[in-house]
Amino acid sequence: MFEEFVRFVQDLYGTRSFIPLHAPKFGNNERKYLLEALDSTFVSSAGTFVNKFEDSVSESTGANYAIATVNGTAALHVSLKLSGVDYDTEVITQSLTFVATLNAIRYCGATPVLVDVDRDTLGLSPVSLKNFIEEFCELRDDGFCWNKLSSRKVVACLPVHIFGFPAKLDEINEICNNYNIVLIEDAAESLGSLYKGRHTGTIGKISAISFNGNKIITTGGGGMIITNDKSLADRAKHITTTSKVKNNWKFLHDEVGFNYRMPNLNAALGLAQIKKLDKYVKSKRILAEKYYNWGKENGIEFVIESCNTQSNYWLNTLILDNKKHRDEFLKETNYNNVMTRPAWVPMHKLEINKDCQVNEMKNTNFLYDRLVNVPSGPV
Repeated sequence: MFEEFVRFVQDLYGTRSFIPLHAPKFGNNERKYLLEALDSTFVSSAGTFVNKFEDSVSESTGANYAIATVNGTAALHVSLKLSGVDYDTEVITQSLTFVATLNAIRYCGATPVLVDVDRDTLGLSPVSLKNFIEEFCELRDDGFCWNKLSSRKVVACLPVHIFGFPAKLDEINEICNNYNIVLIEDAAESLGSLYKGRHTGTIGKISAISFNGNKIITTGGGGMIITNDKSLADRAKHITTTSKVKNNWKFLHDEVGFNYRMPNLNAALGLAQIKKLDKYVKSKRILAEKYYNWGKENGIEFVIESCNTQSNYWLNTLILDNKKHRDEFLKETNYNNVMTRPAWVPMHKLEINKDCQVNEMKNTNFLYDRLVNVPSGPV
């Protein structure tokens, strides 16, 4: 069975050489825009490509505002900070995610609280979220949600659209509204994904996107904050530019800021890439359908988008029978130059997160033992 899968992937990509999980594709426009940025001599954050790229991301996602950053983690850090996440507060998020999600929370001096995911979306489970809040939290006279066990304010909830599959945002948002918790979306992996016709990242108050080298489009290193709130957008642009007050010659700064603005060179690459986003999403969705059909014929489950969503299928994902089966699959495919990988080690299993309050993790543990990502770059 695993040998058949290797041949299937090799035929999809038309090669017997190494097939990466997700490699970027570059064309003439990428070279053209990069040379234009070099010729302008504005290679840092002051060039025109930064603004153009922000406008293009805003248009593509339907968000009113987009603020470019050096990477997705920086975008998430600022999104959390501007939402009131601070020292000795808490943020509820999922354990099945990349470590950057929790790192950004820690940068704010806050403590993550970990809840389970749903098997169908791989994203934060509204049921697990509700169970945690009802058992451990309360609304106090100040109007905020407090964790009765830790005596810390629960400021935000941070669902992650894992591998491009949108989480159940309506249910999560309703719970957050009932407890005065800010909904922030970690949309790092879901550029081009839709939830009930709206782009992921536009349902929450503020959100973060990543343009790392392995994402659906790339700026090499880069991220983006998106929001519909002008005041948040203005604050985000200000503090990501070292909180510098506009002046023709003086260096004035009115608060502690961050050197987080995206350089013009990266934005030039991103502007060329985002023009291909629709093409890439279409190609990846066709690829996902081929994987799903192969799996259906061969008794292997591939994760598909849930009802009322459209996934960018950033990383195609299959679920095997058990951990032993998973490890055999990983060994066979990688040995034969087809790159596959398991899910990240869940955050509740990392020693660095031993201080986190953890809710039940039935689905997270189930998926970690069985989940595998397979080559997903546009064909």
